[in-house]
Amino acid sequence: MSAETPVAAGQFTRRRLQFRAWRGARPFWAGLFVALGGLPIAYFPYANLQIGHLTLAMATTAGAGSLIIGVLLVVLGVSLWFQKHVRVFAGVAAILLALVSIPVSNLGGFFIGFLLSLIGGAMAVSWVPGEPPRAEPPVEGKGRGDAPEGVVPGTDVPSTTAPGTPVPDATIPQPRDGAQEPNDLSGTSPANGANGRHSAG
Repeated sequence: MSAETPVAAGQFTRRRLQFRAWRGARPFWAGLFVALGGLPIAYFPYANLQIGHLTLAMATTAGAGSLIIGVLLVVLGVSLWFQKHVRVFAGVAAILLALVSIPVSNLGGFFIGFLLSLIGGAMAVSWVPGEPPRAEPPVEGKGRGDAPEGVVPGTDVPSTTAPGTPVPDATIPQPRDGAQEPNDLSGTSPANGANGRHSAG
């Protein structure tokens, strides 16, 4: 094994990834189907089929029309690769040319070119460019639940307790200044039975 083998393998991988990125940014398969569909449409009217000693000429009076349709389909397929903004026009034109090739060019190149062009045109019309993935903001360290570390849940006040010490939940009323009763200033808590009504006297 030579010393140049890893470099060549790395370059091949890099070229393959570049081609994949280029292919993903355009209707590549639609252009390929449309271009391949134009070849049998243009070829069959000028081909001669040999069966033993018998030569069967498939040329028709519309041979020039078949050649024009086939060349146009190949041009539309290549334009889908390099001019992706014309994808709708090229797709509709490929579909129409495929339909015209049925009576003009030996049933659309014996339905081979017709089907390839029709599928490629439909793929070109339906292709839309993808959106690049959005970069998510970095996730900060989390504490209990959704609160960041060092913040008491339910408040924006950092915790001053040592790590490992249980932190009181701020949603539960706590005694104030050493008093044993909950810190309820409104008297509307259902826990004390007032339920929003103040008792007089």
